Amino acid sequence: MDDAVCRWSVVVPALADAAGLGDHVGAVLAYFDARQEAYEVMVVVDGAEEASLARARRAVGEHPAARVLARPGRRGKGAAVREGMLRSRGALRLMTDPDGATPIAEVARLESALAANADVAVGSRARPDAEPSALRPHRRLAGAAFNLVVRAVGVRGVSDSQSGFKLFRGGVAADLFAALTTPGYGFDVELLLLAQRRGYRVVEVPVAWVDRPGSRVGVMREGPRMLVEVLRARWRLGRAGRSRQ
Repeated sequence: MDDAVCRWSVVVPALADAAGLGDHVGAVLAYFDARQEAYEVMVVVDGAEEASLARARRAVGEHPAARVLARPGRRGKGAAVREGMLRSRGALRLMTDPDGATPIAEVARLESALAANADVAVGSRARPDAEPSALRPHRRLAGAAFNLVVRAVGVRGVSDSQSGFKLFRGGVAADLFAALTTPGYGFDVELLLLAQRRGYRVVEVPVAWVDRPGSRVGVMREGPRMLVEVLRARWRLGRAGRSRQ
């Protein structure tokens, strides 16, 4: 596909045993086929184990707009999304979780935000006008606690930093992801801090969302690691800001 005519890039991180990957990728391909705009879908396999690669290849099938990117060594969701974004060509670049918790048609809401001069649109489950299913209690409590940390490190105007449904202008994505250093689930917070520091307009948009019981993000397992990643990112950015003064 000619880089100059690629309007959309969709990056789907395929972690070790991403539930619902095939169904979601199929829905993404059907949605963009119907739009009749040039696009690409990249399923990025973190770890590149043979079983994960086989699952991803079945998901994309023989569709000419889709491909699988294999990352040797398991580094995390942030590293996988970064890989996909930096190898994307679209004027608009969407990251979407492999379980399809946010239906792909909701991208139209994010697209409208960019058409109204936003640089980054965050699909939010937390806004009062969003349409999420009821969160499981432990995820609701963990989300509220993590949001306090996110505000404390300086993210402004975003109540759902961990949304896996975000849309970027192509040049903005290239800039932010080139600077991203967080490899794990805490990468979203570093992205938002970078966007603020670089003067990009970030808009939070309400979206429909379903709490998928098969989610592999364990609150007890990943929560402490995410907290460490966020604090490290904030420290790095603070040190970089001081060095420029």
